[in-house]
Amino acid sequence: MLQVKGVSKAYGSEAVLHSVTFNVNPGERAALVGPNGCGKTTLLRIIAGEESADAGAVSRPRESTLGYLPQGFAFSGDLTVEAVLRGGVPGYAGALAWMRELESRIASSEGASTVTIDEYSRAVEEFEILGGYAIETHMQVLLDRLGLFGVRFDTPVTQLSGGQQTRLGLARLLLAEPTFLLLDEPTNHLDISAIEWLETFLASYRGALLIVSHDRLFLDRTVTRIIEIDAESHHARAFAGNYTDYARIKATELDKQWAAWTDQQEEDEALERAIHLVSQRASRYQNISKNDFQRRKSKVLMQKAMAQKTRLERQVGSDDRVEKPKEGWALRVDFGEMPRGGQEAITLQNAGHSYDGLNYLFRGASLLLRHGERVALIGPNGSGKSTLLRAIAGELALSEGVIRIGANVRIGYMPQGQETLTPRETPFSVIQASASTNETPARNFLHYFLFSGDDVFTPVERLSYGQRARLLLARIIAQGANCLVLDEPLNHLDIPSQEKFEEALAAFPGAVLVAAHDRAFIDRFATGIWSLEHSGIVSYLSRADMRP
Repeated sequence: MLQVKGVSKAYGSEAVLHSVTFNVNPGERAALVGPNGCGKTTLLRIIAGEESADAGAVSRPRESTLGYLPQGFAFSGDLTVEAVLRGGVPGYAGALAWMRELESRIASSEGASTVTIDEYSRAVEEFEILGGYAIETHMQVLLDRLGLFGVRFDTPVTQLSGGQQTRLGLARLLLAEPTFLLLDEPTNHLDISAIEWLETFLASYRGALLIVSHDRLFLDRTVTRIIEIDAESHHARAFAGNYTDYARIKATELDKQWAAWTDQQEEDEALERAIHLVSQRASRYQNISKNDFQRRKSKVLMQKAMAQKTRLERQVGSDDRVEKPKEGWALRVDFGEMPRGGQEAITLQNAGHSYDGLNYLFRGASLLLRHGERVALIGPNGSGKSTLLRAIAGELALSEGVIRIGANVRIGYMPQGQETLTPRETPFSVIQASASTNETPARNFLHYFLFSGDDVFTPVERLSYGQRARLLLARIIAQGANCLVLDEPLNHLDIPSQEKFEEALAAFPGAVLVAAHDRAFIDRFATGIWSLEHSGIVSYLSRADMRP
């Protein structure tokens, strides 16, 4: 059992976790959920031993193993892909090297006499216990399934992109099959087919899982327990079931809290009205008092009013008082009014691109994105999604074909890598430059995207991935774009913000082309799909139409 007991963590005066307590039992599949910044990643790092807690403890059986996949996974040194993968199974690389050393000595006339049968048998037995040559096959399967099928075993990891290194780190963990597997946003760099394979793999995983993910469908298909980190109290609370079950319970609780709070308000107001009326009557009798009866009547009424006032004060100060529900975590998005673009927003005519003149990512693509359409761009990693979006945004020229942007169409481009933000910029400077506005309107605008107070002056280099994603979205909106070209915009948004983002896109009057791998988002948002497949781009009405 993985036991988290009374864990607390603060950075300066800001509490992140407070007395967090929960267990993860052998074979259990659990998810950590909560808004960005609530401490999910910090908690995983504490469990993994990469960060210390201010109070509390984490314990697990001595014989158990633990594997951790952070959001940004990077390898250093001169390791190859093969060395990284073999290093995931403790002792495997050494056992293989020793067995091959003995085989080499046996094969040589000088060294054969120095190797005993028992020594070689023990070496083979140790190698087989650790998985034997089946590990080599499993390594290749994992690379293929996680979208690294073109990567050779002898490739230096320094030649891999950040996303590829993260997938390699995931492959290494899955190969090791630790007793407890901690995954922080494992789907961020995976395409849809890889995510679906990972779901199947984890469904039969023998160890326990603790996952942080903003992919709702992934959580629904992989976990049976939700552990919520509350952003206000910083405590943990467990819920049985998958994410949909959790969301349903939370919605029901919120409805009940609103109803109870409304009833409480009505009761308070009714009591305040009664106090006012009784006090008025008492004053009236007091003012016209000419005999003992009227004075006694006034006194009785005043006593009644005081009793009611005391009752109201007790109600307001009661520990059973129902708190007003909070509005929630998510950002607010309002696209406002914008200039109407042409009916044909983006036109592709025989579009194709190759980086070497021989191998084409896609070719012969002729497609049309109309005003008001919301199209999801999907395809395997490396198939050319980002390349196509960059070409539409004017950042690179295609090898062949034409891209036409319609009359009065203003493209708002949001890259996946967040590279268009410079480290020294601040949210305030970005929005002020984009909208040519003064301080007060800029700060008010940023407040909608959860930047408040001194946050608006925080340098980009100190912002989290999620904060940068919100800033990029804010910049697009401030620039007044009427055609959005978005490359994986949901990667670093928490689930409530994803849902709010979907609502905003559904209300957006212009055209939207978005590369995405979140299937729940695609199914709820898209009016059409462009799928990169077989070196071309095929148009579908929905994901369901793509299935055989």
